Amino acid sequence: MNPVHRISRRVLSSALVLTALLATAGCGGNSEAASGGSSSRVTLTIGDQAKNLQTLFNASGALKGTSYDVKWAEFEGAAPLFQAVQAGAADTSYAADLPTLQALSGGVPVKAVGALHNDGTHTGIVVRNDSSVRSVKDLKGKKVVVSSAKGSIAEYLLAHALQQAGLSYDDVQVQYLLPTDAQAAFTSGKVEVWATFGVYKAVAEQQGGRLLVNGADGRVSGYGFIGASEKALSSKGKKAAIADYLRRLDRALAWSQKHPADYAKAIQQNNGASPEVAKTLVSQANSELLPVSSQVVDAVQKVGDTMHGIGVLTPNPTVADHVDTSLVKE
Repeated sequence: MNPVHRISRRVLSSALVLTALLATAGCGGNSEAASGGSSSRVTLTIGDQAKNLQTLFNASGALKGTSYDVKWAEFEGAAPLFQAVQAGAADTSYAADLPTLQALSGGVPVKAVGALHNDGTHTGIVVRNDSSVRSVKDLKGKKVVVSSAKGSIAEYLLAHALQQAGLSYDDVQVQYLLPTDAQAAFTSGKVEVWATFGVYKAVAEQQGGRLLVNGADGRVSGYGFIGASEKALSSKGKKAAIADYLRRLDRALAWSQKHPADYAKAIQQNNGASPEVAKTLVSQANSELLPVSSQVVDAVQKVGDTMHGIGVLTPNPTVADHVDTSLVKE
């Protein structure tokens, strides 16, 4: 077995193999979470992607000592995460701007309660090293695999990059694949061009992929959201738990900035990433939790307007109508 296959199997068998729609594991602030706790205690089910938040919280210890129990709802992409929110199987969401817009467009009853921001380099269009594609203009007529579903952050990068190159969205053939399936297809040579994000992008590059373009320099907004279901927000106990969870998330993010080596080690151990991938993920991570300000809303609305214009986002939600600013203050 060559080194590429060894890396692929190890990563896919750990961090990337998250195909179950709801694999919950108790992880609360104290022993009640593991034992079931008191029936009077609130249980907060936190939605996550690829163990990103769970790894951060476990490494930082920021969820220790909660007055509520915590369960994790783990997914490999935003689309199934929002399905869980809609079904009442997760109280919170964690997703980039466009997946959140797509969920709102589809009627998922969720409010943006906190914002995250990064430099956009975690999102990218990767091609196989032997591909003839050398620029975005070369994508004309090509099939591009987008992870994880229609309306992902990777799809916005593709649409915006094509627009900047003078191409239309119809100039490429888009196929949607969940990240684990796309990873396997890309590694085996069945996929030439892949628009993806996060650990999947980092692993693809490590396994011989060549970065065509990333989301830096305004190619993506860089904003993401922590969302909360309207049902959870209507419960006094759960709303209080969500507010506490957000404060702890901000502390965990601050910890990650001060302890990058420890954070990278946790990503290696918990997500099966190589040292190089873990270091890359830490460098691209969000640094703080922000209020959902008018600046955030305006930037994300532009994303929605762009995707609505090419027919990917219909109807186009008004972002300001789906925000609760009471939990994270400016």
